[in-house]
Amino acid sequence: MLFVVGSGRRSLRIRSARSDEAEALSALVLRSKAYWGYDEAFLAACADDLRIAAGDVAARRVVVAEEAGCVLGVASLEGAAPDGELGLLFVEPDAIGGGVGRALYTHVLATARALGFTRLAIEADPHAEPFYRAMGARPAGGGPSGSIPGRELPLLHVSIAAAASGWAQAWTGGRRAIHLGNVNGFQAQFAGIGEQSRYGGAHYACLAAFAGPHPAALVLPKAVPEGWTDLVGRQLAWEPVEVFDGLESEETSQGGGLPVGADGLTAAVLARPALAAHLRASGLPLVPWGRTPAFAELAGEEPLATEALRYESKRAANELFARLAPGHPGVRVPRQWPVATRREAGRVLRARARAGQATVVKTEHGAGGSGTWLVTGRRDRPPLPRGPLLLEEYVEQGAGVGAVLDGERTPRDLTYDGLVAADGEVHDVGVAVMDVRGTAYQGATVGPGLVPGPVADTAARFGHAVGRELAADGYRGWFDVDFVTGSDGRPAPTEINLRFTGPAVAFMVKARLDETRGAGHLVRTVDRVPLGARLPARELNALLRELTERCTAIDTVLVPSIPTAAFDPSPYVGVVLAAHGVERLDAAEALVRAAARDVGRMFGP
Repeated sequence: MLFVVGSGRRSLRIRSARSDEAEALSALVLRSKAYWGYDEAFLAACADDLRIAAGDVAARRVVVAEEAGCVLGVASLEGAAPDGELGLLFVEPDAIGGGVGRALYTHVLATARALGFTRLAIEADPHAEPFYRAMGARPAGGGPSGSIPGRELPLLHVSIAAAASGWAQAWTGGRRAIHLGNVNGFQAQFAGIGEQSRYGGAHYACLAAFAGPHPAALVLPKAVPEGWTDLVGRQLAWEPVEVFDGLESEETSQGGGLPVGADGLTAAVLARPALAAHLRASGLPLVPWGRTPAFAELAGEEPLATEALRYESKRAANELFARLAPGHPGVRVPRQWPVATRREAGRVLRARARAGQATVVKTEHGAGGSGTWLVTGRRDRPPLPRGPLLLEEYVEQGAGVGAVLDGERTPRDLTYDGLVAADGEVHDVGVAVMDVRGTAYQGATVGPGLVPGPVADTAARFGHAVGRELAADGYRGWFDVDFVTGSDGRPAPTEINLRFTGPAVAFMVKARLDETRGAGHLVRTVDRVPLGARLPARELNALLRELTERCTAIDTVLVPSIPTAAFDPSPYVGVVLAAHGVERLDAAEALVRAAARDVGRMFGP
């Protein structure tokens, strides 16, 4: 097995230990123990407990990590399913901090999952407890040392996630994949992409790194900072990832904008025959942000029929919702009216405002809240485009709606994510809580306990029904259905996205962390964290490493997700946070926002 570890790339091979290595491995364990400054008397007292007997190597499932034939670490998985123990995890002193322990830990969890274990106990050295907590193990009290009288050792446990869910298997066949960040190319199928939107979409395309749990290669429009994939790979236990970036040039996108139907990124790949051949020759799945004719050419597939993408239209989506609603009494569909011009929209909006009715104004296409405005009163006059436009009933929010987690309160903004597999089967991924400010999407949170069960079930059943309609039209790929929850507690569907989505990033990262660090993570994406100063790549990497360490100290995982906007005129970064509680997520997000805002101080007096 190969792992990305440390700040660079190192090739580690993890294999079963041999009985003739028992004496050498016992010596490695003692050297590793001595790293923490214990004296000879202490080590002598521990020696019997730490010794690996030749006859126990197989029974204790001892494995070693080696590089170029040199053994750098040892670990063991002990006991019988369903409950077991991480009995050993020791690394050569010179290799501590280089990722060997992470690789061994990940390997033991994968082995435990394959053997049917659901829980592992860890009796940790006090110095090693922070490592295990950083890897997702949960404190479980303490217990007496078996070799040092009166000494108390921290106990931890880790829940083993089930094997990859059906949706993950259906998405990439359980394999690594090649991820294509053609965000702008997908959107250009429905409307021209102007310079500003293209520029923002190129940053957002970094999220394509998370279009599967474990990429083999990334194809991105903008150049990403050197070392970014190493930072991400260290957190998500990725093997080495090839990166092909900076491909969507000004020339590719015809002067900075993308005309209707253009997929500049995929066109750039096709214009490089050697790169296209390299990607095809890998034999790995190609996963786009969204399906386009250019992508079909690259992947050697038949392009999707126009009919397959029709529900990307907010008008067509609302019509579908209305047709499905009679079979889903728990869902409320907002009324929608098309208007031909901005003047006609103004007349209707003024009449509704006089009646005390708020209205949502939409263009037919748009992602992430673009092309959507909320008009609440007669003096509220946003700059609307010429038309045609869609006017939609605003779903009023109730007093028991809006908190992400507060008893049984229902979050205001929800999304159901699913996928239609190549065979047309619809797979449910889950229901996420979205962070929407005004009408603009900011991020999402996924994990157990976030959405009351009845509401989540209602949204999932309706989303699955939408998926069946998409499948019947020939659509294949990721999709989502967005909802707002009204004062009556019923979710109201508002739009369909026929592409990979921002909330999907949270589902993918959760799947990977649950697999490599243990089950039960809550994951939050924060797509825009403003920076107090513009940061070049070197300073950005230093900041991200510091934030990663500070989040680890509060039992939270930080994954940098959007690194390319750090030197923009209005600089920002995107991050993904994961923890085992909402309070920790909130604390980590506050920490990250404050630290990002304060980077400007380094340029002060």
